[in-house]
Amino acid sequence: METEEKSSWRSFTVNMPLNVPKEMISEALTSQEGLESWFLRSAKFQSPEGNDRGIDEKFQVGDSYQWMWHGWNDEVKEKGEILEPKSDEIIRFTFGKAGIVSLKTYQDGDETILHLVQENIPLEEDAKLNFHVGCKTGWTFYLLNMKSILLGGLDLRNKNNELNMD
Repeated sequence: METEEKSSWRSFTVNMPLNVPKEMISEALTSQEGLESWFLRSAKFQSPEGNDRGIDEKFQVGDSYQWMWHGWNDEVKEKGEILEPKSDEIIRFTFGKAGIVSLKTYQDGDETILHLVQENIPLEEDAKLNFHVGCKTGWTFYLLNMKSILLGGLDLRNKNNELNMD
């Protein structure tokens, strides 16, 4: 059985209040076009048969993906697979070596909350910094950027790939 300290490094959550309809959140999370609007420079999806999904086509369980970020060179890519969502999740996917990520919404009074969980994070020492701390920091920023964009605000991402973000 894992100790409490070890289990605390295995997962984290990020909650972001979003004052928009759940449908808008779902649209931003379930297609290449949606993900590229707030999160990624490039979000390519392929069906299990190897067919590319269209930019506005919703990806499906079993699809593979390749993602690239603004501010990072083309060698920085994340590959993974779309998994079957559990209960009320909008999306669940493998996140490279960093575990599994799922997102869902829930209501708290008048607020719609976007709830992200990253779990199954490896327990190696470097994973604590890279995947637990690094990913939690990254997800907090990107979910805040989603909020800004969905509320009609600025895109906060650095889109200058000439800047060294390492």
